[in-house]
Amino acid sequence: MLTKAEELAHSVIYRKNSRFDKVKEKSEKLTLIGKGRSAYVFALTEGGRKMALKVFFPEYQATAVKEAAIYEKLAGSAFYPDIYETGDSFILMEYIEGETFYNCLKKGIAISDDMIQQVEEALSDARAAGLNPSDIHLRNLILTETGAVRVIDVARFEQTKTCTQWDDLKSAYHSLYKKPIFPKKIPGFWLEIIAFLYKKDWFQRHFVQRKRKYS
Repeated sequence: MLTKAEELAHSVIYRKNSRFDKVKEKSEKLTLIGKGRSAYVFALTEGGRKMALKVFFPEYQATAVKEAAIYEKLAGSAFYPDIYETGDSFILMEYIEGETFYNCLKKGIAISDDMIQQVEEALSDARAAGLNPSDIHLRNLILTETGAVRVIDVARFEQTKTCTQWDDLKSAYHSLYKKPIFPKKIPGFWLEIIAFLYKKDWFQRHFVQRKRKYS
């Protein structure tokens, strides 16, 4: 007999050849709230509790199992969402209310030293659990209404290669963002251009890396 989470996860049918609108069918109880490279995330409410259901694309079911195992290792840290149930294609987790760091930049919500320090502590918890925090970007860091920072999307925390993405973001924060003349509200298209150039190594990464003393 399927659990409620399994029924809802299995209700999601993805289109095979679509990049931007992959949902072909889903339960009316699910509301799409996020899109990623390997899964979509849906909000649902059961028993008065709001939760997030991450349903992986068929070709990424191995990633679902891997990410669930990583969240299990992080269960003792307050910086990561609570996990309620996992399956071969889904993770049912705590719904985190708040703004991503990406949205903070778009809306002009100030990013503070305390927020940066909380990310540092979250990544330290992950390392203490034997993981290698990787692929840390503006969309998987969330500032809650109480000022707490939470980290989501941890599937790449077991990769062995060194990832400098967080160090580069942190260096940009100290060397650029904190300057009085630097704009604290940045249009989304500029953030997308910067991210694209960074991924393509066209952005002069040494400009932010020269401040690695903050890492």
